Amino acid sequence: MMHVISVKVENRFGVLARVAGLFSARGYNIDSLTVSQTEHSDISVMTIVLTGDDRIIEQVKKQLNKLIDVIKVTDLTGHASVQRELALVKVNASPAKRTEVFQIAEIFKAQIVDISLKTIALEVTGDPERIDSFIELLRPYSIKEMIRTGRVSMARD
Repeated sequence: MMHVISVKVENRFGVLARVAGLFSARGYNIDSLTVSQTEHSDISVMTIVLTGDDRIIEQVKKQLNKLIDVIKVTDLTGHASVQRELALVKVNASPAKRTEVFQIAEIFKAQIVDISLKTIALEVTGDPERIDSFIELLRPYSIKEMIRTGRVSMARD
């Protein structure tokens, strides 16, 4: 099962390495990781997406809580939260196919960020399922290059 864990940490040198080391030392794979400063310059938040059963996730949360720089660990899985990603997708698009690509972009409110004689690069933001759907609709146009940010997530009140 996919889990989203939010970890508030002190914004210090080496914290990311210690958190990543915790996962690699135990053989856990991180599916997505984002780190950003919060409204307080001395605190950062890590959004970690990983796959595992409840036993593994509980073990991960306990280990994270033992790290000195960790302030709070929250498992957002199954709780009301807002989740977003950004994707940049470059597709092969001959002039004959551009109208179709533009229509897909319009439906998803994607932005065209670059265009050349042979390709179109698009930017889309949204929840992970929306990004997945956008990518699937672009696959028939031959995706030349693609990159996604990690997920960011915030609990709802």
